[in-house]
Amino acid sequence: MNEKVNVIKEAFEKDVLTINDMKTLNDIRVEYLGKQGKITELSKMMKDIPSEQKKEFGMLVNEVRCLVTNSLEEKKKELETAELNRKLESEKIDVTVPSKRIKRGSKHPMTRIEEKFEDLFLSMGYTIYDGPEIESDENCFQKLNLPKGHAARDAQDTFYLKDEFENYLLRSQTSTAQVRAMEENKDKGPLRIVCPGKVYRRDEDATHSHQFMQIEGLVIDEDVSMADLKGTLELFCKTILGEKTKVRFRPSYFPFTEPSVEVDVTCFKCGGKGCPLCKGTGWIEVLGAGMVHPNVLEMSGYDSTKYQGFAFGTGMDRFAMFKYGITDIRTIYQNDIRFLTQFDRKDDE
Repeated sequence: MNEKVNVIKEAFEKDVLTINDMKTLNDIRVEYLGKQGKITELSKMMKDIPSEQKKEFGMLVNEVRCLVTNSLEEKKKELETAELNRKLESEKIDVTVPSKRIKRGSKHPMTRIEEKFEDLFLSMGYTIYDGPEIESDENCFQKLNLPKGHAARDAQDTFYLKDEFENYLLRSQTSTAQVRAMEENKDKGPLRIVCPGKVYRRDEDATHSHQFMQIEGLVIDEDVSMADLKGTLELFCKTILGEKTKVRFRPSYFPFTEPSVEVDVTCFKCGGKGCPLCKGTGWIEVLGAGMVHPNVLEMSGYDSTKYQGFAFGTGMDRFAMFKYGITDIRTIYQNDIRFLTQFDRKDDE
């Protein structure tokens, strides 16, 4: 029996020298230490060994088992080290090679224009007011002098919610913030706010989007006049579009203001001379405004015999298109990095 142990030991010492990869190592491990392996078979023979020889035989078997186990473990470490060195050599990184340039955009044009608007109005003493995008029909229309069935709703009816929220909708104008601001002003005193944010309407083409950005302004105080409104809007347009910009006011109609005006500016492309963009007129409409209707003041708790106010609203997308020469409003919302890389340069022009 002892001789059989020595034979297995000598066979293993020869086999271990042939190990050059993990597959061979695992095959030899199974051959000697597996369930049907040679050393396992030696352990099974223990029951047939005479009692006086069991101790000596057991020691020999354990010695061979330890030899096989330790040798295979050492060989495994050698193979792993060799593989690691090979990878380090073949996958070496040359730190002196210039890295690939990461594509970067720039601050989004809508972010840029919103910050310009906010900085201007903050410098004029306005407060930035934020309102919810989901509004009640009452705030979006009724309290702005647009009762149910009013014809002017047709141009602004938007995305209504269903079931128990059927009287709520995605706001079609940031004027809803005016209602909330007036109602939250418990003292019913002077108020001066601008509200930038998203609005929603059933439009989508090169110059309209079902979702776009508006900014709404509201001033309420004693002795506020149309002259205050005109001076504010002239400063606003010249600051955003340039000092050479001329501003024109045209009579118009909005249910929530009386009197109401449309505001035009000289075409940014032709400077007022006339071109295809302005349809040869030299003017482009940019916003609507007017004196706050007494009904709107009264519905929000203000005394219309004491207080007057003016309001104005415009699409920030439109100003971004004018300022940056964007021809299709849809590109603003497509997140194309090629589009977004242009605006650092344009701000420097």
